[in-house]
Amino acid sequence: MPRLTINGKEHDLDLDVRTSLLDALREHLAMNGTKKGCDHGQCGACTVLVNGRRVNSCLTLAVMHEGDEITTIEGLGEPGNLHPMQQSFLAHDGFQCGYCTPGQIMSAVGMLGEVGDNWPSNVTADLEGGAALSDAEISERMSGNICRCSAYPNIVDAIREVGQQNTTKDAA
Repeated sequence: MPRLTINGKEHDLDLDVRTSLLDALREHLAMNGTKKGCDHGQCGACTVLVNGRRVNSCLTLAVMHEGDEITTIEGLGEPGNLHPMQQSFLAHDGFQCGYCTPGQIMSAVGMLGEVGDNWPSNVTADLEGGAALSDAEISERMSGNICRCSAYPNIVDAIREVGQQNTTKDAA
């Protein structure tokens, strides 16, 4: 019986130990913002943050996350007080059918954390100086999230805007 902390609230769940984190969220807690896409870790629709790092919730078991801080799209912002990434997706028309959007937003938030912590990607040119938030860098880091509506340019614009805001805040 794991106790999961999701969006700052603790939940005691009676789960089969084989229950994925995604199924715990959707089927046991009725948190349907996290989407079940391919169920094989290929599309990224199920991305959530675990201790601030992005995770495909279909590929991890719920029991593995007792004591972790899990954030879903429902915990990122709320109507009238959207997270900056949600607001930027809206401003740049990065929202599409809604199926991939929650995973895209969660992954974007997680990847900006990775950039902030100087984690290199496959296209990072300067491994010592950190990654510049170029379109190539954003595309590479978001390559685990697939959008069938082809909103990629708008999504990259939305992420770049929030990344630049974060850089400006860090410099101040």
